[in-house]
Amino acid sequence: MASMESAEDEAERVKGGAEIAKQAAAGLALFASSADAAIEVDKDAAQKFKDETDVKIKALEDEAAALTGKDNKKARTEKSKEASSLKTTPEYIDATRILKDQEPKNGHFCKKPAAAAAAAAPAAEAAAPAAAADDKKAGKDKPKKAAAAAGISPAERKELDSLKDDIIKKKKELKEGGMSGGQINKDEAITAMVARMNELKEKENPGCLEAAKSEKKESSKKSGKKMSKEMEAEVGALEQEIEEYRARLAGPEFKYSKKEIAADPDMQDMTKKLKDLQK
Repeated sequence: MASMESAEDEAERVKGGAEIAKQAAAGLALFASSADAAIEVDKDAAQKFKDETDVKIKALEDEAAALTGKDNKKARTEKSKEASSLKTTPEYIDATRILKDQEPKNGHFCKKPAAAAAAAAPAAEAAAPAAAADDKKAGKDKPKKAAAAAGISPAERKELDSLKDDIIKKKKELKEGGMSGGQINKDEAITAMVARMNELKEKENPGCLEAAKSEKKESSKKSGKKMSKEMEAEVGALEQEIEEYRARLAGPEFKYSKKEIAADPDMQDMTKKLKDLQK
């Protein structure tokens, strides 16, 4: 009995899938047939929506900027992400495109062909999961291939990411224990982890360490300032700290974009301090 019900359920699923595919094809055909028609957009509505959303984004960014210090990092991150998410909504994207005299991709703020776009949307949405599944299946080996091409295995990539976090945590522990920056950099555990991290970086991107050293020397030459060994050590330690902090912000814990990393108050403080040392 259970087997018969299972077979019937399977038949229904197949039938339903076929129906969805048929609807998707019909919707896309309808949308394509209206593609040649001039799209009449509501520019005033688009402008109003964008202005109102920009006010919300600015308010969130101001709130994030007010949450300074490492203790408020999580709250600051949430506010920044909330602001960023408002810029990626279909409505905001369409409003921005319309104000640039471009056609809306998602059918918002349209006057005439909106009906055709609306009819096509449910079918396109129904077809999207299947397309996404195909893309996922086709691209599931891409990360492995990219890592192999870069000269670093998936296990080594995982180790490299882990080392960056471990170094940050260890340095924090040592700093809280009263050690100075110079003492921390000479700590056996730190030096061992940094050596392994640099080894993996060099394997991933041959010549990157030498390029970084050359860039540092060139920067010193341009500044015209001869640093003492102590100053060079301090600059080196700060550069390493900035690099590790940048990696952490870009990593899975925060997932910051380059723009968000540059706007991070702690990153700005460390970058300013580095520039002051290099003057």
